[in-house]
Amino acid sequence: MHADDYAREAAANEELAVKLIWDEDSERGMEWAAELDVPFEEDLQAVLSNPEIDAVIVTTPTSMHKEVILEAAKHGKHIFTEKVLGFTLEDCEEMWEATEASGVELMVSLPRLSDRAYLHAEKSLREGLLGELTMIRCRMAHNGAVPMEGKNHGWLPERFFRSEETGGGALIDLGAHPIYLTNRLAGEAEAVYARLRKQVSSEVDDSAAVIVEYKSGALGVIETGFLSHGSPFQLELYGTEGTLLVEDESIKVKSVHLNNGEWQQLEESVAELPMPMEQWVAKIISGAEPYITKEDIFLLTLINEAAAHSHETGRRIELKDYFG
Repeated sequence: MHADDYAREAAANEELAVKLIWDEDSERGMEWAAELDVPFEEDLQAVLSNPEIDAVIVTTPTSMHKEVILEAAKHGKHIFTEKVLGFTLEDCEEMWEATEASGVELMVSLPRLSDRAYLHAEKSLREGLLGELTMIRCRMAHNGAVPMEGKNHGWLPERFFRSEETGGGALIDLGAHPIYLTNRLAGEAEAVYARLRKQVSSEVDDSAAVIVEYKSGALGVIETGFLSHGSPFQLELYGTEGTLLVEDESIKVKSVHLNNGEWQQLEESVAELPMPMEQWVAKIISGAEPYITKEDIFLLTLINEAAAHSHETGRRIELKDYFG
């Protein structure tokens, strides 16, 4: 879904130029290559062995990430990829170790960590406006699976509902954003309980809710779905001395430290962070450390893996017991 976005970002970056397109679906790949006015290469090995190619942007089905990324690392190509990196923590570790061994930079796109809403939430916590964090709720949902005329699965491509390719549905895809935001704001997770529901799809979840227990004592409530018309992005932080509420572009805070304890709209700008692709390029070119970390990437898969196991077993999952 984001391949076009990444192509535009690459074209806008003075350090990048799209030179080739490869696709496991040759017909689709040739059509897109024609749109971008670049050659289509049918053989992935030919792409990866090409000395003029320095890096790859991987937007394959998640089921192909490991195969493509390991090969790219073996050929010394820097790698930018869509979330999630892998289906399991073990696969993530294997891919990360391969890139480190080859000396290439791997970046997973977690764009909401550059978003104004997250930056205000992080700043409010850092400055003590909320006191001790007790709960976070984050919701991100859309209506992509609501059936429409001529399409059983709404406007989302049919491939989004093939579990073998995607590893799941709403949670592993759209729910990734609430997961990594909540992880970053609440700290180290210790337990997960999740329910994943199938209402339209027969293979993957199209609605999901996850409760994450954090070592800090805070609870995280993560909600997502493909069946919600008009659902806004929501991020809520509750603490002993204040509350921060985000709904789409609106950000407001109520704190004992501000505005006589009354609600205050946060409209001031915050220091902007580069988008994930810019962070990746900066690391390759100058060695600048990305804001998106290995821990962000691994914890995203960890919570997804634990949530799936929780749903399958109907129980709360202690991360240290399940993942060691």
